[in-house]
Amino acid sequence: MTTDLTLGTSTPRVRWRQIAVPFFFFLLGLLYASWAARIPSIRDNLQLDAATLSMVLLCGGIGAVGSFPLAAWLNAHYGARRTAWYAGIMLLISLPAIGCAPELALLMLFSAMYGAASSCFDVAINALGAVAEKQAGRSIMSLLHAWFCVGTFCGALLGSAVASFEVAPFWHFLLLSLLFFLPLRWGYKALPNDRPEPDADRKIFAIPHGHLVALGLIGFCGAIVEGSIADWSGLYMKDHMGAGDGGAPLAYAGFAGMMLLARLVGDRFKERWGARKVVGYGALLAGVGVFIAVAAANIPMAIVGFAIAGSGVAMVFPFVFSAAGRHGSIALAGVATLGYSGSLVGPPMVGFLAHGFGLQAALAFIGVLCGAVALAAGRAKWLE
Repeated sequence: MTTDLTLGTSTPRVRWRQIAVPFFFFLLGLLYASWAARIPSIRDNLQLDAATLSMVLLCGGIGAVGSFPLAAWLNAHYGARRTAWYAGIMLLISLPAIGCAPELALLMLFSAMYGAASSCFDVAINALGAVAEKQAGRSIMSLLHAWFCVGTFCGALLGSAVASFEVAPFWHFLLLSLLFFLPLRWGYKALPNDRPEPDADRKIFAIPHGHLVALGLIGFCGAIVEGSIADWSGLYMKDHMGAGDGGAPLAYAGFAGMMLLARLVGDRFKERWGARKVVGYGALLAGVGVFIAVAAANIPMAIVGFAIAGSGVAMVFPFVFSAAGRHGSIALAGVATLGYSGSLVGPPMVGFLAHGFGLQAALAFIGVLCGAVALAAGRAKWLE
């Protein structure tokens, strides 16, 4: 690997180099939450039922999981920095496309495109984060993922405000894309070159094995919890709790806000108690929060429940990716494939369960799954 360590004399360039990786995490979270916040509006515009909406979400998951070999290939051939640039552009293009899709078939196509771009961007920025953590000589992955939560929190609140003014999803998404194109470019230009040498190892993808499988399975369950709450909490608030379009995204805002606060202190907790205990007890807390939301008698209590769930599940991805990243970007992509398969399975599964048994029962299953994460984390010594 070759790395250009020249900072240059431009103060803005130096500053962008310092904030580029946290900004990438923030941007991913902002776009993710913006899409999640407008799902009720998109559903209503196209008059989709729960099962049909599940198929749309399934397409996004298929795009995400199916593109992980592509993400590994891009990282191996062009480096994580350039991969983040390419995938970031596709994110900014695919999001407005989702907002203007006039029919189900195109919505499914654009959802798959968005999922693919999101997963490639995610693998690239986590690879950049693993390098930054190694250079720092201490745990910083939780703090980087906290910036993702800053983005999801801001995206959820912005989505709530925009939806309350009845702004169409397309204009909402287009404005975000136009606003963040230049910052994406600046972040890419500020980072040092990490493109591999021509004779570098060309192995581009590997199925996880051994303890990497265990890490992937923990990430898999964590992705089901995160993705399901992101995609279905707003619909639960609107359809079951009676919240309006402006109030429905507040459940995910609470979830994302508490994830942010938890990740700000997560690295300290890891250093004091170890990753296994932090992830395990956090997953139990997340399960309690989900059941509070499911049993809530009013909107504020439901928001509190989802917020508690966010604080509990916050540490799964940072510590799984930190452990996998110590084995290199190829191992990271393989673990991410298993982990983000939960994004493929989770939201559609909740939709089908909701179609057959109701959304309360479907979300209750997510609470049970949090208990499974706690049990697995307690035995996963490779998290440390």
